Amino acid sequence: MKESLWPAEGAAVLVDALARRAGMPARADVVAAARDAEAACAELGLEAERVYVSAANFEDALRSAPPAVVALPVGILALVGAGRGWVRALGPDLRVRRVSLDALWAAMSAKAEAPHAAEIDGLLEECRIGGARREAARRILMRERLGDVVIGRVIQVRVAPGASFVGQAREAGLVRQLIGYALAHGLEYLAWLLAWWLLGVGALSGRTDQGWLTGWTLLLMTMVPLRMWMLWLQGRLALGLGGLLKQRLLAGALKLDQDQIRHQGAGQLLGRVIESETVESLALGGGLNALAAAVELMMAAAVLAVGAGGIPQAALLVVWIGLTVWMGMVFAKRRKEWTEARLKLTDDLVERMTGHRTRLAQQPPAEWHREEDRAVDEYLHRAAAMDKADARLLALASRGWLAAGLAGLAPGLMNGGSEAAASLAVGLGGVLVAQRALKKLASSMAQLAGAGIAWEAVKPLFDAAAKEDQPAVVTASGTSAAVIDAHDLTFRYHERGEPVLRGASVRIERGDRVLLEGESGGGKSTLASVLVGLREAGSGMLLAGGLDRKSLGSSGWRKRIVAAPQYHENHILSGPFAFNLLMGRAWPPTEEDLKEAWQVCQELGLGPLLERMPGGLQQMVGDTGWQLSQGERSRVFMARALLQKAELVVLDESFAALDPENLKQALECVLRRAPALVVVAHP
Repeated sequence: MKESLWPAEGAAVLVDALARRAGMPARADVVAAARDAEAACAELGLEAERVYVSAANFEDALRSAPPAVVALPVGILALVGAGRGWVRALGPDLRVRRVSLDALWAAMSAKAEAPHAAEIDGLLEECRIGGARREAARRILMRERLGDVVIGRVIQVRVAPGASFVGQAREAGLVRQLIGYALAHGLEYLAWLLAWWLLGVGALSGRTDQGWLTGWTLLLMTMVPLRMWMLWLQGRLALGLGGLLKQRLLAGALKLDQDQIRHQGAGQLLGRVIESETVESLALGGGLNALAAAVELMMAAAVLAVGAGGIPQAALLVVWIGLTVWMGMVFAKRRKEWTEARLKLTDDLVERMTGHRTRLAQQPPAEWHREEDRAVDEYLHRAAAMDKADARLLALASRGWLAAGLAGLAPGLMNGGSEAAASLAVGLGGVLVAQRALKKLASSMAQLAGAGIAWEAVKPLFDAAAKEDQPAVVTASGTSAAVIDAHDLTFRYHERGEPVLRGASVRIERGDRVLLEGESGGGKSTLASVLVGLREAGSGMLLAGGLDRKSLGSSGWRKRIVAAPQYHENHILSGPFAFNLLMGRAWPPTEEDLKEAWQVCQELGLGPLLERMPGGLQQMVGDTGWQLSQGERSRVFMARALLQKAELVVLDESFAALDPENLKQALECVLRRAPALVVVAHP
């Protein structure tokens, strides 16, 4: 294992080599200079996920980890593969070597084993177990004793969700699976065609002997494993592509501009969530069906060309495919019009239910629903037009072709002889195969039309994921004593609007406590969001520790300055209470993280709440779990900001919902823990 170990200070070079080995699209213009793997991944535009390894999940965690980085007391390993009882590691000389899991266990568990080694060795001595059996028994007993004790951690290296979607699919092996799916479907249909040819020729020529039936049976049996292979690949593709899409949309949702989210109604946001499910279900099903239909149509055209109809009938199929595509485009247009009418109804309904849209007080009751009635009539009109286009597409595509295709076989039917019978059988099989393929094509076009329309709603989320965080230019800390130094900041919400901030300047050093007070609409929250980096000033200079945001990068700026925004811009997510507290740190948390979170909750006055929760820090909270009051939520937001251990903490209206006793306790905690503090409040 020594040949595969990298020095601890070589994490940046290791991650770069690991990414190149795995074919990951890392930033080519950045040379990572970080001293740990997670920071190096951030600099290279990759995603790092921390996985804690315990004695119970040791083998499973390491086998599913590659490509990954394993931190050991004597160095670090770059895992590129795994097997039964071993892993493959990339060494500093870029050679790949096998490392046994036993050797890796010994290196990772040495510290955790120390308190139990004497007891287990004594037990083995009393049982007089020696030789190779002694070592195996010792390893089993030690793993049982350690159980869920964490013995190390693995950093899984992945492509960032905002990277090329095709590249992510290729890295996940989905492109190979897609090719395999097309191949399996083609072989299955080839076997089906041969079986039809044998049966048709035998029936039309009167040669239905035992040999022909045996060949027909064998071909049908061959189709069974091919169909199973195809269905297995289809399931893998659906899970893989669906997972990548959800990951991409989630990453995009986290990168959306806050003003863009704020200015959209609840109805539009709800509709976008619903449409994201539509994209996944319809696009995957329709795409695979379209691929299968394309394979079948190519085979059908080849069969028709050698059948009784010849080249003219194959050309007729091409024309019919074009007609089907045109009808599919007409249906897509009608469905888009219907979707717009449906979403308008949904948006209006949700806006009225949430109280974001009200009726005019002077409007007569008889006219209250006139607008809704007009929208419903429009919706019904669009629905009827869409249904007609759908019926035309599904009926004419397959059934119309069946009539036209059989008509094309009429000349061959008039001829006699065994050769004509065989040619007629082939042509008839081609017509039926084409009918089935056209039916599948029409169905897939209807699905893809729905997916394409739904895509317009989720495309902003998909595109937002590609928005790259600004990488750090320097890694050293600044020399300025000021945590924040701002000069002449100007900010406008609209290009030609009046500036909300004009000539704003502030200097905050470590230990400062700043109260930002003013009337509503005076720009307090805007200034706070500019300092935190949620908004970018139109002009002026903003430095953190003597460095601007371009030098520190987006991630570096967020590590220095954190905020607890106002309650309507902050959220409790459905999940464990600990996750809502520690979501600004690495997840899953260590035991020290949980202890610190518990201590901060006690200092903020959330101790009684934790005592009432049956699960403590692991209690599920949020919309589907434990409900928190407004005051409890505000203190969770404060704890979330404090636990990020930034140099500056900005609290925007965080104390407004607290009673005097809890306000005093929370304020004492914040003043004690925040290195520098800005509190935004009303006078």
